[in-house]
Amino acid sequence: MKIQRQPADRPAAKPWSRLLAGREHDPFACLGPALEAGGARIRVFRPDAVAIHLEQPGAGADEVMVRVDPAGVFEWRGAALPAEPYCLRIEGGGGSRRLHDPYAFAPTASGHDLYLFSEGRNYQAYRLLGARLESRRGVAGASFRVWAPNAERVSVVGDFNGWDGRLHPMASLGASGVWELFIPGLPADTLYKYEIRNRHSGAVIVKTDPYGQRFELRPATAACLPAPAAHAWGDAGWLARRAERDWLHAPLSIYELHAGSWRRHPDGRFYSYRELAEHLLPYVLDLGYTHIELLPISEHPLDESWGYQTTGYFAATRRFGSPDDLRFFIDACHCAGIGVLLDWAPGHFPEDDFALAHFDGSALYEHEDPRLKRHPDWGTHVFNYGRKEVKSFLLSSAHYWLAEFHFDGLRVDAVASMLYLDYSRKAGEWRPNRHGGRENLEAIDFLRELNVMVHGDFPGALTVAEESTAWPMVSRPVHLGGLGFSMKWNMGWMNDTLAYLRHDPVHRRFHHSQLTFGQLYAYSENFVLPLSHDEVVHGKGSLVGKMPGDDWQKFANLRLLLAYQMTSPGKKLNFMGSELGQRGEWHAGRELDWGLLAHEPHAGLQRLVRDLNRLYRELPALHELDFESGGFAWSDCHDADQSVLSYLRYARDGACILVALNFTPVPRQGYRLGVPRAGGWRELLNSDSAFYGGSDLGNGSGLAARPQAHLGFPASLDLTLPPLAAVILAPV
Repeated sequence: MKIQRQPADRPAAKPWSRLLAGREHDPFACLGPALEAGGARIRVFRPDAVAIHLEQPGAGADEVMVRVDPAGVFEWRGAALPAEPYCLRIEGGGGSRRLHDPYAFAPTASGHDLYLFSEGRNYQAYRLLGARLESRRGVAGASFRVWAPNAERVSVVGDFNGWDGRLHPMASLGASGVWELFIPGLPADTLYKYEIRNRHSGAVIVKTDPYGQRFELRPATAACLPAPAAHAWGDAGWLARRAERDWLHAPLSIYELHAGSWRRHPDGRFYSYRELAEHLLPYVLDLGYTHIELLPISEHPLDESWGYQTTGYFAATRRFGSPDDLRFFIDACHCAGIGVLLDWAPGHFPEDDFALAHFDGSALYEHEDPRLKRHPDWGTHVFNYGRKEVKSFLLSSAHYWLAEFHFDGLRVDAVASMLYLDYSRKAGEWRPNRHGGRENLEAIDFLRELNVMVHGDFPGALTVAEESTAWPMVSRPVHLGGLGFSMKWNMGWMNDTLAYLRHDPVHRRFHHSQLTFGQLYAYSENFVLPLSHDEVVHGKGSLVGKMPGDDWQKFANLRLLLAYQMTSPGKKLNFMGSELGQRGEWHAGRELDWGLLAHEPHAGLQRLVRDLNRLYRELPALHELDFESGGFAWSDCHDADQSVLSYLRYARDGACILVALNFTPVPRQGYRLGVPRAGGWRELLNSDSAFYGGSDLGNGSGLAARPQAHLGFPASLDLTLPPLAAVILAPV
C-alpha cells in the first residue's frame, strides 16, 4: 500500500485570508488594535495605499506601518497599544489622507434592542438600524447597522471609499442577523449603500438602506447620512388637545392631497413642503377642512406610483425638500388647527433590485413561496408578516412617522389585500393558512399590534383602514376581537352612491335601494365616506364627468352628491380637485386646473364646499352621532317614484336638522315631509342657490310645520324641492 504524506511545510492560512477573499464576517478579528503574545499590534487593510503612518496622541513622531501583504495589509507592532484615538495617515492616489481607524471602535448595539428586534417587538428599530451621525470616544462619524441574516459578508460602500466593498466590511452581531460598523469622519449627506455577499450562492449585490432616512433624488437610489433634526416644534398645545379630543363625536373632514400635483411652479417644479405650508394651508383653512391627508410621501422611485410603491419606509421623499421642511409643514398645520394624516402602504413593496426585494440574496422581507410572495395586481412583493424582524420593521415605520414628524394618524392602504391569502388569486395560486382557511393570520396579528401600538403610544392619533370587504369589526377594539382601527373607509357607500348617480334621472327610481341599503350596516363600523383619488383615475372619469345630462345638470348632480356626503352619517374625505369640478381625470404629472375657478359653475361649487364644511363643523347634529344609529332617522326613504330621499340628523342633546334630496331635475312644490316638531323651520343651505350656480329655487325666509302627523311623525312640513338639489333645514 502506498501512503500519501501531507507536505509538512504547507503555509498556515493568514489571519486576513477571508478578508482578502471578501468573505470576512468578523473584520475586528483581524483588523484594528489587538493584544497578542509578546505585545500589541494594529492592522490595517488599505489596498489603495502606498504607505500608512500611525499617528499616536502625544507621540513625538509618526511611525511607518509595515506592509505585510502585497494586497494592502499593513501592521504596526509595539509593547503596548497606543493611547486612543490614534490616527492613520494614508499615502496614495496622488495625495495624503488623515483618518481614524474604523476598527478601533467596537460594535455597540444593545443586546436588549437586538433581542426585541428579533422578537418582532422593537417598535423603534429605526434607532437601532440604519445610519446616523454620532460620536464615539470623542470621535465624530457615522454608525451603520443593517439586517442581512443570510449574508456571508456585508460592507458599507459610498462616495467616501470609491464604492469599494473591500474597504469597510461590517461585523456580524451573531444570531440577530444584524451587521454593524462605525466609520469616523463622515459628514451629513454622505452617500452610501451596502454591498452584500450571499452566504449560499456567493452572489454579490448592492442594496440601499431599508432604514435609510434620506435618499438621493430619483432616479438615483443611494441613501444619504441624515443630518440631526433641527426643527424646533411649536405644537405642544395641539398634541395635548389631540390626546384629550373626543374624535368619535367631533367633526372630521379630510382634504386628500397628492403633494406633487396640487400646484406646481410655472416651470413644472414641485412645490416644496414649506411652499405647501405657505399656499395650501390657507386654502384648506378657508374651505373649512379639519384635516389634510397626504398620499404617501415615503421615498419612492416612480412618480407614477403616487408613492404607493415605497422603497424608503423611513424617509420623506426628497422631491419636496428635507425632513425638517416636512416637520415645518406639519407644525404649521398644527399651529393653525389642522391635523395631518399620512397614507401609509405596508401591504406590498416594489421589486426594484436596489431596495428590499431579495435583500440579502434571499427572500427576506417577502415570502419564498410563490403562492404568497407576489401581488398579482400590482407586480409587487407581499411582506412576510410572520417573520418577526419584518414586523419590527413595519411597526417601527409607523412609529417613526408619528414620533418624528407628529403625524396625527395613518390611513393604511390596501388592508383587504393583507387580510386574505387568496386576494386577486385564482384557485391553486394561493396557500391556505394552518387551519385550511383563506385568512392571513400573520397579517391580522400585525394589524392588531399596529393599532394597539399607535393608540397606546400616540394618544389621539387615528388609524383608518382602506378595507373593501365585509371583514367584521375592522374598527372595533382588539380586546373585543376587532382589528383595532379607529375608522374604516365605507367603500360600499361610495360604490353604491356613484353607481346610482351615473343613471339618468329618469331611471333612478328603479335603483332607489342603492341609496337606502347602506343604513342596514352604517353603524357596524366607524365609517369614513370617501370620494378619493381612486375614483378619478384609470378611465373612471372625474366626478363631474360621471354625472349624466347637460353641463347644468352635471354640476347640479355634483353639488347634490357633495351635500349628500356631508349630511350622511360618517366622517368625510374628498380628494383635491373635487371642490373645483375638475372636468378631466386627475393626472399626477400636472397641477389641478385652477383656471376653472374663473368660470362660475366651478367657483360656485367651491363656495358650496366651503359652506358645507362650515355647517358640518358648526352643527353638532351633523357630526356628534356619526357612528350611532341614534343620530339618524328616515323622514321618508320610500319615495322611489319621485327619487326623493329625506332624513333627520340628531345631536346628543336632541337637536336635529332635516335633509331633503331631490335626485331628479323636476322641481317638487308643496312636498310634504314628517318632522319631529311643529313650528318654524328655516333653510340653512340650498345647493340650488344661485350663489352656488343653481336655478335659485327654494323656500325663502322660513317655513312653518303644522301639528299634523305624517309618516309616523307628529308634525309635517310642506316645502319646495329644487331640481337635482339638496335642502338642509333646521327648526327655529
